[in-house]
Amino acid sequence: MNAVTIVIGSICILLIAYRLYGTFMAAKVLKLDDSKPTPAHELEDGKDYVPTNKWVTFGHHFAAIAAAGPLVGPILAAQFGYLPGLLWLLIGAVIGGAVHDMVVLFASMRQDGKSLSEIAKKELGPVAGFCAGLAMLFIITITMAGLSLVVLSALERNPWGTFAVGITIPIAMGVGLYHKKTGNLKAATIVGFGLIMAAILWGPNIQGTALGDFLTLEKSTIAIALPIYAFFAAALPVWLLLAPRDYLSTFMKIGVFVALIIGVFYVNPAVQFPALTEFINGGGPIIAGPVWPFVSITIACGAISGFHAFVGSGTTPKMINRWSDIKGVAFGAMLVECLVAIMALIAAVSLMPGDYFAINSTPEKFATLGMETVHLDKLSDEIGMDLEGRTGGAVTLAVGMTYIFTEIPIFEKMASYFYQFVILFEAVFILTAIDSGTRVARYLIQDFGGTFFKPLKRTNSIGATIFASALACFMWGYLLYSGDISSVWALFGVSNQLMASIGLIIGATIVLKIAEKRSYMLTCLIPLAYLYVTVNVAGYWMVKNVYWNAESPGYNFLNGTLSVIMLTLGAIILITSIRKWIELWKLPQDVLVERAAKGTI
Repeated sequence: MNAVTIVIGSICILLIAYRLYGTFMAAKVLKLDDSKPTPAHELEDGKDYVPTNKWVTFGHHFAAIAAAGPLVGPILAAQFGYLPGLLWLLIGAVIGGAVHDMVVLFASMRQDGKSLSEIAKKELGPVAGFCAGLAMLFIITITMAGLSLVVLSALERNPWGTFAVGITIPIAMGVGLYHKKTGNLKAATIVGFGLIMAAILWGPNIQGTALGDFLTLEKSTIAIALPIYAFFAAALPVWLLLAPRDYLSTFMKIGVFVALIIGVFYVNPAVQFPALTEFINGGGPIIAGPVWPFVSITIACGAISGFHAFVGSGTTPKMINRWSDIKGVAFGAMLVECLVAIMALIAAVSLMPGDYFAINSTPEKFATLGMETVHLDKLSDEIGMDLEGRTGGAVTLAVGMTYIFTEIPIFEKMASYFYQFVILFEAVFILTAIDSGTRVARYLIQDFGGTFFKPLKRTNSIGATIFASALACFMWGYLLYSGDISSVWALFGVSNQLMASIGLIIGATIVLKIAEKRSYMLTCLIPLAYLYVTVNVAGYWMVKNVYWNAESPGYNFLNGTLSVIMLTLGAIILITSIRKWIELWKLPQDVLVERAAKGTI
């Protein structure tokens, strides 16, 4: 099979899904009504609640949700062959992820942009609300620290990368100020994007200069700088730094993958992987478990991800200008992210299997696979570094994209440039999730902590904002600096999908209350049933075979205990929600809809 076939088929499926299923969700299930003001208008404060152009909001939302997940997850899942990952991406994104993102954003806007824990408390009761808040705070802390660890490796002793990433901060603030003052988004976009591209192209020139030496940073220094940056991104008005930076970064993100799509059409690389590999039953060098449930755990953000619930109930609901914008911002951004993940998968499976496994396995493990490398030595020479044993997915994506681009004659001598550019591109992808995620963590701390100390709940309080932002940065910054997060990073896959299950539970409750037909609840219940079973099977497998297995290299009693706690919180929320659904089901649907409209239920 050739890559072009996969790309064309995927784009057609996603466009049809957006046009038909997205419209059905907007018009029939959620009944979006532009005659009502959004929270951004009702609570406008010029800081957090700011009515924002739908394209800027889309750019911010996409940049925030599209972190390392759609890049790294499909790369790692290629271990099972190209078919399991491709099927899960297309089916999961349309039926699960897009619906999840849409209903969570809608649910948050119905509650004035409150976090998912506050929504759970309102819709399901105090017990579910407390469990959801605790789970969300745990997951967001792990997420921010884990994503930052990837950035440390990308920017360590890399002055070009540090300069290009760092310069986006003053450029974004300039764009934010200009747009705020003039309202001219087009001019701000052109100038801002032009400056970013100029900085990226000029970046190699700083190496060997005084500025280059100053920006040649060790991991420990970057580990301090990242939380400091995140503090300002979380505390400053959203229009000044976070939204314009994410908006401008989106051009780079989408632009790179548009270029990759064009490259795939031009080169039309053959898919070198089989549909299914010998590792579908487990025992693989990258993912130890079987294809199910682990393909749906490894590929999260490209199909469905609980991290999206943080953004959909954090920054984005406070920026939506019209209710109808939900379809493009939530449903649309999820499908675009799915396409990004598919392109990452293609970049991986375009490599020879021996080359792929040599990059993603330790040399000792690779020696046991009975495989030989094909192009890896040549690629290493062209890029200028040894590529074997560079696990984690990021290097594989960079190598795969470089391999495709350098097949175009005019680019064949630019392998090292493309490789470094893609590494930089991945860092920008991740950083835009870090700043948005930290702001979401700030909201969570204010909502959750405000239950015990009411002044903390005031989002318009400068003191509360600074305290919550500083606490959020300290929590994940400490884990980042100490490196302790590495001991619990394996929990992220399961906990992230558990968070998506919580989002679908709340979505199902909202749909039951407002939809004209109770059957519309199936839009949330079907993906919920699959995801909840998948998460629990994966969690049980990890606890039994890895965390609490003394003979496993991944033996870690703490990880097993935390897994059990997380799965227990999820079970409590599900049981509570089922009891709530039974209670609501006893009411006639017209009475239920009427009472929900009046806010009495």
